[in-house]
Amino acid sequence: MFVTASGLAIDEMGYAMSRLEIESELLDAANVTNEAGSSNRSNKPSSNVVDHDIAQLTNLRSGPQERLRQFMPGKQKLPVSPVKMLAGREGNYSGRGRFSSADCCHMLSRYLPVNGPWLVDQMASRAYVSQFSADGSLFVAGFQGSNIRIYNVDRGWKVQKNILAKILRWTVTDTSLCPDQRHLVYTSMSPIVHIVNVGSATTDSLSNITEIHEGLDFSAADDGRYSFGIFSVKFSTDGRELVAGSSDDSIYVYDLEANKLSLRIVAHTADVNTVTFADESGNLIYSGSDDNLCKVWDRRCFIAKDKPAGVLMGHIEGITFLDSRRDGRYFISNGKDQTIKLWDIRKMSSNTSWSGFACNLEFRNYEWDYRWMDYPPQARDLKHPRDQSVATYKGHSVLRTLIRCYFSPEYSTGQKYIYTGSHDSCIYIYDVVTGAQVAVLKHHTSPVRDCSWHPHYPMLVSSSWDGDVVKWEFPGNGEAPAPLSNKRMQRRYYY
Repeated sequence: MFVTASGLAIDEMGYAMSRLEIESELLDAANVTNEAGSSNRSNKPSSNVVDHDIAQLTNLRSGPQERLRQFMPGKQKLPVSPVKMLAGREGNYSGRGRFSSADCCHMLSRYLPVNGPWLVDQMASRAYVSQFSADGSLFVAGFQGSNIRIYNVDRGWKVQKNILAKILRWTVTDTSLCPDQRHLVYTSMSPIVHIVNVGSATTDSLSNITEIHEGLDFSAADDGRYSFGIFSVKFSTDGRELVAGSSDDSIYVYDLEANKLSLRIVAHTADVNTVTFADESGNLIYSGSDDNLCKVWDRRCFIAKDKPAGVLMGHIEGITFLDSRRDGRYFISNGKDQTIKLWDIRKMSSNTSWSGFACNLEFRNYEWDYRWMDYPPQARDLKHPRDQSVATYKGHSVLRTLIRCYFSPEYSTGQKYIYTGSHDSCIYIYDVVTGAQVAVLKHHTSPVRDCSWHPHYPMLVSSSWDGDVVKWEFPGNGEAPAPLSNKRMQRRYYY
């Protein structure tokens, strides 16, 4: 089921009318006055609109060409209808004779992947990871019960690889697919990262039975005398290195060509829950931690005694995930304070300016643990006194697990949206510029830890602790999803 920003519910059987209703809701989205998550609507401008460079950049990536708008008959307003866009292209009003990439994004971004869901798979254990490959041809899902499945999207979601993880501690915490899609690495609460040959002909990859899952030892610098877990791992864009965030407050860099650990940075004062590269160069790394800080690391300056290039404050609770806009400037973070924040690294602080305020949150008058407690009501309106974020998005819930958030794809939406899983079993989609909550997808019965938007098509796949992996689409042929069985598979959860 899809719920619009005003609370309008559209079920699977309502597809014939949902397209018009969705477009109407998107046209009104810019008039939301409250922060994302509110159902109050008004014709007044939004007080949560991002007044920043990123608003202009987003509009340039996802808005129609200016001449196309000016020459079109009728009232000039956004979004421009598909009929007018097509008429403008055929009339060559833009002078290009074709759509620009921004014109294409303007057309595609209005059709959100909100219809469905269609069942992709159903497992007897919690889903922790679900991600499309960079080209969208493969999809990876990792489960607590030691299974990692790689689906071939182009071949009807056929299971191309069924991996049974080796020596799993607690769960599969993260996976990362090599840029050439030949290898996959997976992590758990262990310093050993395992690597699997995805391109081999064997479908069932059973560790050390049908295939070797080589172990990469991230504790080698300390001779393996102590243990820690890895929460986050990413391949570099050239596939030669891995960067990882760990439970021992550190960032690790592993050189795959030399087959050895090349760098360890004691980066934070608490668990490093998430790391990611800022852009294609691989020089900048972002990290987020339970010490409530986001940090920026310049690899060209790593020799400077583990000092970050800068620090960003604003969350009042730990950070669960980061996603980069891949431009070396902007990224978003999901926090246990129940917010997503948008950051511009040009606003980061130097070490001298933040050292006295890193974890000094004396205004907090409560104690809680997100793993088993609800977020305190008195904390929902608290703000960090030195918040350096560009914008804040509210409405979803970050409890029990490290829930992830992302920018929508550049190719099809111009990164116009932010989307996230949620403890309340839903998927939330926010408008980056207005902060409006443009869609809420409802199907799952347990927390949605991860979800992934196809890089080229209006398709989103979500995975949940209920074991379901489902896809949401906006089909152009009016196809209705096959009804999902009300009878769920009997599950055994692994704690």
